[in-house]
Amino acid sequence: MSQNKSQTKSEGHNESVGPYESGEAAEAADGGPRPEPLRFFGTTWLAHDGGYVARRAAVAVGSLAAAVGACLLLRFAYQGLTIADASPFIGILVIVMFSVCSAIAFRKTWEGFSKRPVDRAREEQLRSLKGIGFIGSLAAYFLRSLTEAPGERLRRTEYETAVARYERRRTTRTGNPAARKTNRPKRPKRK
Repeated sequence: MSQNKSQTKSEGHNESVGPYESGEAAEAADGGPRPEPLRFFGTTWLAHDGGYVARRAAVAVGSLAAAVGACLLLRFAYQGLTIADASPFIGILVIVMFSVCSAIAFRKTWEGFSKRPVDRAREEQLRSLKGIGFIGSLAAYFLRSLTEAPGERLRRTEYETAVARYERRRTTRTGNPAARKTNRPKRPKRK
C-alpha cells in the first residue's frame, strides 16, 4: 500500500523515492520502521522464515512453467500464421516484435529488482511493452528467485538504512535536554 501512496504522490516528479525516503513507511508499535512486503513473500524475506524457501521454490517453478507455457502459446500463434498463409514478412515481424519486447521487459524487470524506477511516467509508458514481452519478465523472475526473493536486496538495503536512521534519531533524543543544561558549569557574565 505504501508503494501505491508514494507512486501517486510522486507521479509528477522525476526522482526515485522508496517508501522509507518519502517518510511513508509503516511504523511498528515502538515507532520503528517495518519491512515493506514483497509480492508472494510478504515480510518473510526479512528473517527468511515462514516458508521463505518453499515460497522461493514455488516462485521459481511457477515463473518457469508460465514462461514455457507462454512460449508454447506463441508457437501455436505462429503456426496459425503459417496455416493462414500470411506473408513471411508478417511472421518475421511477429518474431522480432516478441523478441525485442521480451528483451526490454527482462531488462526493466531485472533493473526493478535492484533499484527504484527513476521516472515513473516512463515506466507507465513501458507497461504495454512489458505486457507484450511478458516472457522476459517471467524469465527475470525465475532467474532472480534462484538466488533471492525478487526485489529482496533492494528492500533489505532500504529497510536497514531506515532502521539505522531511526536508531540514530532515537539515541540522540534520549535524556532530558533541560537537565543537561543545568549540569553545565555556569560561565561568568561578561561586562
